[in-house]
Amino acid sequence: MASRFQRSKIAGVFDAMDADGDGFLQRPDFAALAARWAAIQGAAPGSAAHTRLTSIMMGWWTTLLAASDLDRDDRVTLEEVLLIVDRLGENSEAVIGTAEAMFEAVDKNGDGRISPAEYHQLIEAWNGCATDTDEIFPLLDLNDDGYLSREEFTRLWTEFWAGDDPDAPGTWVFGRFDPPVLHGR
Repeated sequence: MASRFQRSKIAGVFDAMDADGDGFLQRPDFAALAARWAAIQGAAPGSAAHTRLTSIMMGWWTTLLAASDLDRDDRVTLEEVLLIVDRLGENSEAVIGTAEAMFEAVDKNGDGRISPAEYHQLIEAWNGCATDTDEIFPLLDLNDDGYLSREEFTRLWTEFWAGDDPDAPGTWVFGRFDPPVLHGR
């Protein structure tokens, strides 16, 4: 069962992805996320970059729906996402696979690392609004080289989705949020 801390951080990401605010994730929510991401990265419809970003986001939607759609209604609730999160410790391949796909989407220039500017674009695409990431990026840059390597990003992504440690750097991979005050999880 997801802890209060896990629920808090996952709910923030869920809310950001729920483009129409109806309390469900559906195909149009992921399409909107893909469109935001493509627009922020300057990927024109029909371009290779646009196709790649859309493919990554919609692929994630398909995987999420297949893993969570218990009632087969083509929508995903926060509770269904939390059930998936509960199983991630047993299924690290799924988390790593998603991290790899996201890394490819974020690494706009294909240099094998995520710069502070690329990370900033990631967060603004998820949030759908201007977001300051200057204080977060240094928390994520585990080796202090000014970039996130594929390995760093995979570790951070895994800590966020499968972890329950408020002190883990991956807690902040989707940016700043107000964690709950924990009194004995």
